[in-house]
Amino acid sequence: MTETNGYFQNDNEKELNIVNLPSLEAEAEKIIPKGGFGYIAGGSEDNWTLKANTEAFNHVQIVPHVLSDIEDPQTNTSIFGIDVKTPIMMTATAAQGLAHAKGEMDTAKGIAKAGALMEQSTYSSTSIADTMAAGNGAPQFFQLYMSKDWTFNESLLKEAKQAGAKAIVLTADATVDGYRESDIINDFQFPTPMANLTKFSEGDGEGKGIGEIYAAAAQKISPKDIQRIKDIAGLPVIVKGVQSPEDALLAIGAGADGIQVSNHGGRQLNGGPASFDVLSDVAKAVNHRVPIIFDSGVRRGSHVFKALASGADMVAMGRPVIYGLALGGADGVYSVVEHLNDEFKTIMQLAGTKTIEDVKHAKLLKK
Repeated sequence: MTETNGYFQNDNEKELNIVNLPSLEAEAEKIIPKGGFGYIAGGSEDNWTLKANTEAFNHVQIVPHVLSDIEDPQTNTSIFGIDVKTPIMMTATAAQGLAHAKGEMDTAKGIAKAGALMEQSTYSSTSIADTMAAGNGAPQFFQLYMSKDWTFNESLLKEAKQAGAKAIVLTADATVDGYRESDIINDFQFPTPMANLTKFSEGDGEGKGIGEIYAAAAQKISPKDIQRIKDIAGLPVIVKGVQSPEDALLAIGAGADGIQVSNHGGRQLNGGPASFDVLSDVAKAVNHRVPIIFDSGVRRGSHVFKALASGADMVAMGRPVIYGLALGGADGVYSVVEHLNDEFKTIMQLAGTKTIEDVKHAKLLKK
């Protein structure tokens, strides 16, 4: 264990023997301090949307095809011309130092080893450049929590570009903090600093609650901000937090190069729809004009399959990766992605699909 300001962080490095991803949460709770675990695991209000995210995958069923003459399904795919070994990726998740002493550095190593794609957060425990370097050239996107201060935004965007980020992910669904009761009950304040926030005059986030940190973020985000970010970064911009066809079309019309269908893992608007329940309608509206990343509630290989078959190009997860990080560092992260990819390949074989393109054309039956 490593101790920082009285907060104990696991520093184990080991591959995990995983039966299923949902089981990791209880194991991680044993080693992540209570406040940190509550911040990672909790959703908003009574967690209704958080729970609905995973339950929603049961609203459709996979129609298998036999006599399909295939073996050894292939999971390799690409986005923005970037080749990856799997459509499974890591969504932006803040303050990973709460789970492990090496935080985002180990996550980047584990994701890179799995041949996957990572989004790193503005609210990371480690800097953009250090997180990027830890991936040793593996592709990463940088997620922007847009600040009221455009000098700060510009600094982060230029740093991300210089460090080698392949795209910018503009989070648009978190203009204020969702009402997260676990943080209130635990009186949670970040015990470890957030490296990128040193550019804020208020400091680095240490000793603050997430609500205080969000107070410096922009509450007003408009379509014109998409082009402004593109002009500064010179990179594709993905708008994250889209949950309706109307917003997807608005973002694309304003210059968005990609859409991330997400409800922030149930951490923002409680009572909103499960992310999977809106995916197919958004995908129909987008109509392949830009790539779609999907996240929120992904726990099984069948979830990955169903998301791709419903219009996603990439499928992202957050909490399971963080639990793997907590339990085994970089090797734990690798184990999580590999396990989910193995489940996914089994589903591909049984459904009669050889490639990711085949999966995208698979038939789903609505209940």
